[in-house]
Amino acid sequence: MSLPMVQVAQSDEQSSVVQTITLGFSADPIARWIWPDAEVYLKTMPLFAVAFGGAGFDHSTVYATNCGHAAAMWLPPGVASDDDAIEAIFEETVAADRMDEIGSFFEQMGSFHPHEPCWYLPLIAADPAQTGRGLGAALMKHALQKCDQQGLPAYLESSNPRNISLYERHGFEVMGKIETPSSPLMTTMLRQPRA
Repeated sequence: MSLPMVQVAQSDEQSSVVQTITLGFSADPIARWIWPDAEVYLKTMPLFAVAFGGAGFDHSTVYATNCGHAAAMWLPPGVASDDDAIEAIFEETVAADRMDEIGSFFEQMGSFHPHEPCWYLPLIAADPAQTGRGLGAALMKHALQKCDQQGLPAYLESSNPRNISLYERHGFEVMGKIETPSSPLMTTMLRQPRA
């Protein structure tokens, strides 16, 4: 089996990348806590993915494997998610009686986000039918080389406990935990640059 190659995803590949992310998060504990209804999830996750990580397309920091089965949406230092769009998505798709708790969850996410310049990984996923082929590892290695070249840390939130060991193999360390009364656990992780 040949090793996957990683390339910059172009703007005209946004739909393909977003579909891969949507497939990859279809059983994600946090995504499905927010949108437990399958129809709502499938309609909403593509919009959320663009709002959360889509700014990376403008900076050539969204990467995909050459097979098209995995993608990572990175945001470089100084580039942020579209918080206004995310808030509007929640208002349209989440029951009013859940908004306070989901707002609290995202406030906790904001409180852990490093203040110093860093690379941020909002979303990384592989098509569930294609896991176990090293696609995620290839995506991580590619982006982290850039972080190391620039001497900058990398930050992410792991929404699935099964992925923590992958991130740790790439040098990420657990910073803290995010949780609300009914939410699954999210783990915040930081990686210092390597010489």
